[in-house]
Amino acid sequence: MKIDETISAVVTGGASGLGRATAEALAAAGVKVAIFDINAEQGEAVAAAIGGLFCKVDILSEESVVAGFERARAAHGQERVCVHCAMTSRKGKTITRDRETGALTRFPTEDYEYAAQGILIASYRIASLSALGMAALDPLEDGERGTIILTASVAAQDAQIGQVAYGSLKAGVNGLVLPMARDLMDFGIRVNAIMPGIFGTPLLGRLPDKVLDSLNASVPFPKRLGKPEEFASLAMELVRNAYFNGQAIRLDGAIRMAPR
Repeated sequence: MKIDETISAVVTGGASGLGRATAEALAAAGVKVAIFDINAEQGEAVAAAIGGLFCKVDILSEESVVAGFERARAAHGQERVCVHCAMTSRKGKTITRDRETGALTRFPTEDYEYAAQGILIASYRIASLSALGMAALDPLEDGERGTIILTASVAAQDAQIGQVAYGSLKAGVNGLVLPMARDLMDFGIRVNAIMPGIFGTPLLGRLPDKVLDSLNASVPFPKRLGKPEEFASLAMELVRNAYFNGQAIRLDGAIRMAPR
């Protein structure tokens, strides 16, 4: 797909991290960008900086997401690009033994369900609602109408201890990609996912230097955290290159996560 001012995009989680970098890259190419995020202060600031639109959206709420798409489309027209980076989760081991009492506890089903809503169900919600709008567009070259990029994780393939929810549900995101791409092939809508490794997002920036040094050393090459701009670069290529479809791609400096 040619990326220019005739294209509009929706980026979830665009107020910070990977989503922000992607929103900035799209806007720099002339795309009209709508940012979906729960953080209004940061989201408004990023949108203002890139000449985009901020929509306060809670990805856990169908009503909120639908309203966000309606607002974005009223301002920019139907998006042809949707990049979904937002998520929410909870962590914990399947079974944990208390060090003092020896008592055993289980990762609550309610916590797993919350993570499922914030990762897998939200991914389906965003992607399917975006596709529904894209399907009515006039086709471009090759009959393409739009492209959807989901964010999985290397944890989808080698999740660590305490990531039973996160790892399995990010694997579910990868599992969405091929059947959804096949469902949407007659509409000319492509679906792919990126599996980032350890990236230098604001969340990791709060860690102590000693921990960050250890994380940097754990990456085979280059020995550093991934840069959000590198995620954005791959997202841009997935938009441009129409032969990318039904793929889940690792972006990780060749890291393979140890059990802990």
